[in-house]
Amino acid sequence: MITIERTVSTTTDAETVSTYLADFTNAEEWDSGTKSCALISGDGGVGTRYRNVSTFAGRTVELVYEVIDRTDDRLVIEGSNRTTTSRDTITTVAAGGGSDVIYRADFTLQGPARFLGLVMRILLNRLANRTAAQMKTVLDSLTARS
Repeated sequence: MITIERTVSTTTDAETVSTYLADFTNAEEWDSGTKSCALISGDGGVGTRYRNVSTFAGRTVELVYEVIDRTDDRLVIEGSNRTTTSRDTITTVAAGGGSDVIYRADFTLQGPARFLGLVMRILLNRLANRTAAQMKTVLDSLTARS
């Protein structure tokens, strides 16, 4: 398993951030790898499913995600395809006048991908850095939209 975690601090309040991130279709805006994310079924609560198409290491990757747990300040969503399972936990915490988002992704690799551990860790860390920067920009802009 490969675990990647980043904390993103934003000027936007925790309630606004939590509501925005709970709609996983918004990953198109804040996730640097996501090219499209569509609701398959559900209302955003537990059991809701999304089809996410991303670019990773120059390849197009599709995962079907399902909401595993959702509270006011936390979203746990798990996506899988034949080579990868990703369990993402997004927690929002009030911090001063804004909030912190703790984004943790646990990747389990299957098939030949499991032999590329170090390479995958490097590539996933690069993606996480780009996504954290993009997430900050997008979340900070939510304050201006209000």
